[in-house]
Amino acid sequence: MSFKPNSISALDTTHHLHPYTNLKAHEEHGPLVITRGEGVRVFDEDGKDYIEGLAGLWCASLGFNQPRLVEAAKKQMETLPFYHSFSSKVPDVTAKLAHRLVEITPDGLDRALFCNSGSEANDTAIKTIWYYNNARGKPQKKKIIARDKAYHGVTIAAGSLTGLAYAQNGFDLPASERILRAGCPHYYRYGHEGESEEEFSTRMANELEAMILEEGPDTIAAMFAEPIQGAGGVILPPKDYFPKIQAVLTKYDILLVADEVICGFGRTGKMFGSQHLDIKPDMMTMAKQLSSGYLPISAMMVSDHIYQTIKEHSAQLGVFGHGLTYGGHPVPCAVALEVLDMYEEMDILSHVNAVSPYFLERLNSYADHPLVGEVRGTGLIGAIELTADKANKTPFDPSLAMAATLVKKGEQHGVILRAMPGDCIAFCPPLIIEQPELEEMFNRFEKALAEMS
Repeated sequence: MSFKPNSISALDTTHHLHPYTNLKAHEEHGPLVITRGEGVRVFDEDGKDYIEGLAGLWCASLGFNQPRLVEAAKKQMETLPFYHSFSSKVPDVTAKLAHRLVEITPDGLDRALFCNSGSEANDTAIKTIWYYNNARGKPQKKKIIARDKAYHGVTIAAGSLTGLAYAQNGFDLPASERILRAGCPHYYRYGHEGESEEEFSTRMANELEAMILEEGPDTIAAMFAEPIQGAGGVILPPKDYFPKIQAVLTKYDILLVADEVICGFGRTGKMFGSQHLDIKPDMMTMAKQLSSGYLPISAMMVSDHIYQTIKEHSAQLGVFGHGLTYGGHPVPCAVALEVLDMYEEMDILSHVNAVSPYFLERLNSYADHPLVGEVRGTGLIGAIELTADKANKTPFDPSLAMAATLVKKGEQHGVILRAMPGDCIAFCPPLIIEQPELEEMFNRFEKALAEMS
C-alpha cells in the first residue's frame, strides 16, 4: 500500500521501527494514527473515536486529558526541570514521592528507588537481589524463578524473566542460566481433570518445592510474580495459590518480588494486587498507573531488612553503584504525586468497586458464546479466551490469529482491546470509566464478535 507523501503514515512506515509489530505487514498496512484523547476515548486523524479498552497499555488510569496532570508537569518544568539523585542529592518532589509510596504500599516496604519503566524496575530488582546476597555472604544464591506466561519486561534481564515466546524468539533470550521457570497457575488451562482449585494450588506449590530442592535452595535467590499475569492472558491465580507458594519460598529463604506494574494503583479494586491476593512481598516493582501513563516513571520498593543489608555493603564498597540519569526525574515525580492526590480525592478504589460488578457481568455474559472457552476478571481487568472446542478446551490453530482478527474488527467498530497469546483478549479500561461508557465499550465489542460467528 502506498501512502500520501509526507503523511504521518508515510513518515511512520518509512522511518519508525515499531515495537511489538509485524514490521513487514506494518509497511503494507500502515499505522492507526492517534491524534488526541478525551476521557476514556482516543481519536484518529480522521476524527473517529475509539473507547480505549486497554487504557493505552494498561496505564492511562485517569484517561487522556486530565488538566491537573498537565499543570503539575508545567509547574515542575518551570521550577526544576531536571535534577538527579546521585551522590546524596535529591529533587524535593522525588523524596516526597518516595515517602508517599512507602505510606500506601503493603507494610514492610520501606525504601523506593526510581526508574523509568517496568523493565528497568525489574532489572534493578535483579541487580539489587544479587547485591544483597553478596552482602550477606551468599554469593552462590543468585538464581531467579519466573513463571510460564509471565511478563516482566523486555530488557535483557527482564526479558529473560518473561515467559512468553514472542518476547524472546530471535533475541537469544533468556540470556542467563540463572533464570528458572515455574509453572503457570492457570487452572482452566493446566488443572487436571477432577482437580479442585485448592488441589491445583497445592500441586503448583509442591512442584515449585521440588524444583527448588533439585536446583539447591542455597542457589536460589528470589521468585518474581505478577499478582495477575497481565500480558500472559490476564491469568488470575486459583484459590490459596499465593499463600501456598509464599510458604515454600519462606521455608527456603527465597525472596518474593511482586511485579505490580499492571495491578498496582487500584486496578483490582484494592490499591495493589498484593493486598487483593494476600501476598506479602519482600520487594515490589511498579510503573504504568503511577503516573497514569502521562510520563515515564517506575519504582522498585524494598523491605527494610534488605535495605539495611545493602546499606552496610555500600559502606564497605564505597558506593551502591547503581542508578539511572532519569530515575526519580522531578517532572514525572511531580505528575505521580498529583496522580496519587487525584486517586485519593476521587476515592478511586470506591469507584472501581462500584463499576466493576457491571464490568464483570458484561464480561461473563460471553461465557456461553460458542467461540469462548473461559472468561476471567476482577476489578477492572479481565479477559476472554477463545477456543475451537469448548468441551475439550481445544485452542484454535495459531495461524488463524483469531484473537488478533477479533481485535482488529473491534477497532473498526470503535473499541481498542489487545490480543494476547493463546487467543486471549484483554479488557483493561481507564479506572475513571463510567457504566454508560462500559456499556458502549462492550456493545462495540459485541458487534465485532458477531462478525466472527
